[in-house]
Amino acid sequence: MERLRIEGGRRLDGTVKIHGAKNSALPLLAATLLTKDECALHNCPRLSDVDVAMRILRHLGCRAVWEENTVSVQADAVCRHDIPEGLMREMRSSIVFLGAILARCGEAALSFPGGCELGPRPIDLHLSSLRRMGAVIEEEFGVLYCRVPKGLHGAAITLPFPSVGATENVLIAAVTAKGTTVLRNAAREPEIADLCDFLTQCGARIHGAGESTVTVEGVAKLHGCAHRVIPDRIEAATYMAAVAATGGTVVLQNVETEHLMPVMPAFEEAGCRLTLWGDALLCSAPPRLHRVRTVRTMPYPGFPTDAAAPLLAMCTVAEGTGVFVETIFESRYKYAGELCRMGACIKVEDRVAVVEGRPTLFGTGVACTDLRGGAALVVAALAAEGVTVIGELHHLDRGYEDMTGALSALGGKVKRTEAEHGTADQDQSEKEKTAGQSVYDGVHPFRHDRGTDLGERAGGCGAEKRQQAGSVRKEGVDVLTQRDHRVG
Repeated sequence: MERLRIEGGRRLDGTVKIHGAKNSALPLLAATLLTKDECALHNCPRLSDVDVAMRILRHLGCRAVWEENTVSVQADAVCRHDIPEGLMREMRSSIVFLGAILARCGEAALSFPGGCELGPRPIDLHLSSLRRMGAVIEEEFGVLYCRVPKGLHGAAITLPFPSVGATENVLIAAVTAKGTTVLRNAAREPEIADLCDFLTQCGARIHGAGESTVTVEGVAKLHGCAHRVIPDRIEAATYMAAVAATGGTVVLQNVETEHLMPVMPAFEEAGCRLTLWGDALLCSAPPRLHRVRTVRTMPYPGFPTDAAAPLLAMCTVAEGTGVFVETIFESRYKYAGELCRMGACIKVEDRVAVVEGRPTLFGTGVACTDLRGGAALVVAALAAEGVTVIGELHHLDRGYEDMTGALSALGGKVKRTEAEHGTADQDQSEKEKTAGQSVYDGVHPFRHDRGTDLGERAGGCGAEKRQQAGSVRKEGVDVLTQRDHRVG
């Protein structure tokens, strides 16, 4: 079991080159099934989710190989139309293969997808849309059996919610379907426009890419192409939050500045100075961040839900109180309990989190609860005093390529180590061991007031507010526990 050991309290400064977007690479890999010609995806990130997608392609009979930062796919020998349950459970985005397999093979068999536990994320929008295009879909013992007896055909489809995954599935299925498909209330995320760009290069006829209404005229066949994956806007926002939390300055290279517009106002409200030029962005933070009053996640061009967790972690050390409202997923705040262990003051009620900034956090032992929640723990650990040890790193590996190297290049003291289950790393200092134990013993690593509540141990709210802050944090943890129990 690997762990991430972070010695916090160090200002981060320097340059980071942003990798290709995970949320773009996965549907692009699925779309390579539509042509027998070779496709090359440049700037593809080396992530565990990408590895899963490549294993799915190989299982289906494709050749999928890495060549430096390029993935080459040859789908001229597709011989299967099923995806093993184990691969489906490894990532939620595996459902995007449904439309591609149906379009290529005329039938598909796959189980329900896995991925991060963020509450119910029903795939009914995917299924109902494909049914309108001629698919017959039956469920038996948790497996979806899909076929298109008369082939896929165009249809008029209106999504009740601008689902990114459903939009991707419809687009992929529609480009080689007979007739014209008109998709209304489509998702407008940059990753959707990137998928449309790739499909257009392959010979598809798509009008309105990146808009709420997209029209697709089906073609008989597609050809291969070389395509560059767009930069990862969520990775960029994560590094902005990490550097800002330490009061540092960072230059982000290889970014699409327009894609970062939805998150920029929040950083500017926190007191960060942002400068744009070409494909680069400079973010310079003040010595103490200001509060961000309200962050409400919304479909693009609103604030992205995936960037909310790193920003919330940044706000735990800001001056003042901010409110986060999650409108996309039901169980986004599981990581809040881990931040509270570090001394953060967070109250969670349903989809709302109230964050009261503290002068400092304290290092301890925590575990990633999901991909973006893990990123939030990294941001908090960099700003905290002392050493933080983060477990369950497989979540981070799904969406961040070489995060350890990037943070180390910025001046962070970050080390990824192997550790046996249930034991501390052999190279840990005695202070780190004490910090990890004290969380469970009810003692803060830098205090010896055994038996005090979380608010008292964390400190920083002011003497007159400590008792209230303690109950706030306990409330937040209780709410998380109750919601986790309900979701199951």
